[in-house]
Amino acid sequence: MKALKIGDLSIAVPVIQGGMGVGISLSGLAAAVANEGGVGVISSAGLGLLYKDFSANYLEASIHGLKEEIRKARELTLGVIGVNIMVAMTNFVDMVKTSIAEKADIIIAGAGLPLDLPSFLKKDSITRLVPIVSSARAARIICEKWKTNYDYLPDAVIVEGPKAGGHLGFKAEQIEGVDYSLEKLVPEIVSELKVFEDKYNTTIPLIAAGGIYTGADINEIMKLGASGVQMATRFVTTHECDASPAFKQAYIDAEEKEIEIIKSPVGMPGRAIFSNFIQKVRDGQKQPKKCPFKCIKTCDIDKSPYCIIIALANALKGNFENGFAFAGTNAFRATKISSVKEIFQSLIKEYKESR
Repeated sequence: MKALKIGDLSIAVPVIQGGMGVGISLSGLAAAVANEGGVGVISSAGLGLLYKDFSANYLEASIHGLKEEIRKARELTLGVIGVNIMVAMTNFVDMVKTSIAEKADIIIAGAGLPLDLPSFLKKDSITRLVPIVSSARAARIICEKWKTNYDYLPDAVIVEGPKAGGHLGFKAEQIEGVDYSLEKLVPEIVSELKVFEDKYNTTIPLIAAGGIYTGADINEIMKLGASGVQMATRFVTTHECDASPAFKQAYIDAEEKEIEIIKSPVGMPGRAIFSNFIQKVRDGQKQPKKCPFKCIKTCDIDKSPYCIIIALANALKGNFENGFAFAGTNAFRATKISSVKEIFQSLIKEYKESR
C-alpha cells in the first residue's frame, strides 16, 4: 500500500479509523490504530456524558474529556491522532478549539459543512483539516469557501458513502440509489478536487468511507482514485475498542437483515443494529420529557421520540433495552474479537492478494 499524505503527515498504511461516538472510539482504539501506521481517531461526541464526574456541566466536561483523551492517546503512541467533530454538535467550536490547542494532528469534521473551520487555526497551529462530504458539490463548496475566506484548502477530503454506520448524509430514498454509491462518488469528487489541485498547485487526497471492510475493498476503491480509506465497523470488534464487551458482541451476533436504516431524532437517517429499544420507539413507547444536554443543534425535544445521546451511552455499556448500536452494512461479518494488529495484518494481506 502506498503511504497517504495529509499535509506534511505521511501515514504508512492509508487507513483512517472512523470516529465513533458515544465512547466507542476513544484513546484506546485510536492509539492502537496509530501504532499500526494508520490514523487513530477520537470521537468528541458525547464526551461530556462520559466525563460527567469531572463536571455536571456538559460543555465543561466535554472540553476536559477531549483534553484527557488526547493526552492518554499521546502517552500510548507516537503515531497520528485525529479528532472527529460533528458540525451539528452545539459544542462544535469548543471541540475544534480544544483539538487545535492540544495539537491534535487532524480534525475530521462532518455531519454538516464545516465552512468556517480554518478560522480557528492560529499562526503556530499544526492541526490539519479534513472535512467529510457526501457529494462532489459539497467538496466544491468547501474548497471555494475556504480558499476565498481563509486562503486555505482542505488537507484531505473524506467522502462517506451510504453504506456507512451511524448518521448518513443522504435522504432515505438515496441510500440504495446507484447514483449515490461510493463507487460513483469517488471519481466525481476526485475530478472536482483536481480543479483546485491544478489551479493552486497542491494535492488534496480523497479518502473513501462507508462499507469498506477488507483489503480487497481498499484495493478496489483506490483503483477509482481514492488515496486512502476510512474504516470504523471493522475496528469495533477489537480488544482495544473502547466499547463494552456486550457492545462488541452485538456486532458478532448481528445478522445481515438486522442492520437497518432508522430515523434519528437529529433529522438524518442512520444505520444501526436492530434492538428492542428500536422496536419500542417504532411502537411509540419512547418520549423524552426534557433535554439534559442540548448536544445536537438539529434535535427538537418536542418532536424527538428519544434522546439519542442517552440511547448511544446505554448501548456503549451493552444496554440494548434502552439503546442501540450504530453499525455499517458489514457489521454482520464480524465473527470474533481480534487485536488491531491482527486487523491491519489481515487488511494488508487481503490487499496484496487482490492486486
